[in-house]
Amino acid sequence: MTGKEYSKLYRKSRDKAYDALFENYCDYVYAIVYNKLRSISSREDIEECVSDIFADIFFGYDTESNYEGDMKGYVGTVSKRHAINVIRRISAKNRHISDDNEDELVNISSDVNIEAESDMAETRNILIKLINELGEPDSTIIFMKYYYDRSSAEIAEQLSMKASAVRMRAARALDKLKKTLATAGITL
Repeated sequence: MTGKEYSKLYRKSRDKAYDALFENYCDYVYAIVYNKLRSISSREDIEECVSDIFADIFFGYDTESNYEGDMKGYVGTVSKRHAINVIRRISAKNRHISDDNEDELVNISSDVNIEAESDMAETRNILIKLINELGEPDSTIIFMKYYYDRSSAEIAEQLSMKASAVRMRAARALDKLKKTLATAGITL
């Protein structure tokens, strides 16, 4: 969701704007908060933190700005800062972590980076959406060539085209896709 889309929706209906904001970024915010707080707080605390973040974003975002880019950076920054503030608050409350707790934290930690996986999933979804927007037969050619690893001859046979036409359409579709991705701010 871009800042311009959000501002427009906010002017129409604050409730719909909040719902759209929550629907678009809930998993992303939860992944950030969970990654930061999982070792020091309960699930309820994490969920409360996520709710607080959405309230901060909803009431703190300047809907009069002319920002046209994706709000993901803003949402991510607010989420990280709020989660860090919660960590500071909990640490101040507990004053310190004992040696016994440090051993437990090592056992709790995981090699899985939820935030990175969430970013990859979101990028993948955007990529699939943009490929589908190329239209037929370009989207089918791209999927068959790069996802299913089919040769131009195999694709041409299935689509009743010439192999040279498949190669030409694939090259043009890739150029168009690269430009669309660059516009969306995604580099692969």
